[in-house]
Amino acid sequence: MSDITLDQAHRVMTAVVKKSEEIDTKMDVAIVDAGANLKAFVRMDNAWLGSIDISIKKAKTARSFDMDTGIIGTLSQPGGSLHNIEHSNNGLITFSGGIPLKDSDGNIIGAIGVSGSSVENDHAGAEIL
Repeated sequence: MSDITLDQAHRVMTAVVKKSEEIDTKMDVAIVDAGANLKAFVRMDNAWLGSIDISIKKAKTARSFDMDTGIIGTLSQPGGSLHNIEHSNNGLITFSGGIPLKDSDGNIIGAIGVSGSSVENDHAGAEIL
């Protein structure tokens, strides 16, 4: 199994922080490795404290199911095939801002979770790469 390196995680963090500054928002950014373990985390100055846990859970959710958290959110609505999934795994986040990270061969090597602004801004930060 391929795994994100610390250098790759730092490059992703730098890109997300830069994007956040460009859109004038403060973000909490979490990166997990291929095993959904926290690899890197940054809380921008004055980013919301409540978004720390959300960013980590977004990253873990994206890696655990190998899909964007926004897609999981759509599937978890009442009547959806994953209805109530957010209550599993000690709580999942099922709105946008979590995305699996892939290597150049398309293998999932981890995931990113971004939180601290609107769902649209969180997703824009997460999909920076």
